[in-house]
Amino acid sequence: MDYLKKIEKTALFMRRKILDISYQSSHAAHLGGGLSMVEIMATLYSYILNFDKNNPRWDKRDRFILSKGHGVLGYFSALLAAGFISEEKYKTYLTNESDLIAHPIMNLELGIESSNGSLGQGLSMGIGIAYAAKINNNFNFKTYVLLGDGECNEGSVWEAVMLAPQLKLDNLIAIVDFNKLQSDMTPSREIIDFGDLASKFESFGWNVYDIDGHNINQLVEAFEAKNDFGKPKMIVANTIKGKGVSFMENDNEWHHNILTKSKYEIALADLEG
Repeated sequence: MDYLKKIEKTALFMRRKILDISYQSSHAAHLGGGLSMVEIMATLYSYILNFDKNNPRWDKRDRFILSKGHGVLGYFSALLAAGFISEEKYKTYLTNESDLIAHPIMNLELGIESSNGSLGQGLSMGIGIAYAAKINNNFNFKTYVLLGDGECNEGSVWEAVMLAPQLKLDNLIAIVDFNKLQSDMTPSREIIDFGDLASKFESFGWNVYDIDGHNINQLVEAFEAKNDFGKPKMIVANTIKGKGVSFMENDNEWHHNILTKSKYEIALADLEG
């Protein structure tokens, strides 16, 4: 199908741009969590989301909130692919006075809907946007929120998880980038063991889809699946931290690290292969 090829092409473009800007910036970057979310973001920004890059304040646009703000490279590369950010602007990443830093800063002209630094805030913001749309009878847009599994250790996330079904927010879609590693520490289960994460969300009243977060077919099917009336949707996307680069995959050293010339060349060879 043409749209699947488009999403795959976008994902490859994004991975290359993540590596390019990380190497060019000469700074440590959050590579692992940026790479794990690429297929999710490519699917959203090249197929699912309704937006107009030439009118970023369009009132009918879908809203996207990046709650796991350290995954910003997966966000900026998607905005680049979608045409919100120019190549010239993208190359300013981490430079003095740039709009593009290590976490997103709200800038609607660049398609960035929210600021994020502290974890555990994005789902609550998404609920506020989705609820405002409901009470104003505005059914023209949906709100999407991307969380990390380590972020789900935050109590504020579970307060929001309980609230969304209570408010019958069937215009809210949340995704967990479930790469099973957090920060610079250990596997997430050794910090707090969620057990069956999908069943927990389901028990709070969400429509839940437990999928392979690198499988574009499964992502599209989950995003397009009809919600039960009054229920928000949760997509538990099982992913691999550092996906696409052999020496980064499932290695938490690459949660935040510097990409040297030799490592950059190996990473590019992985993508080209």
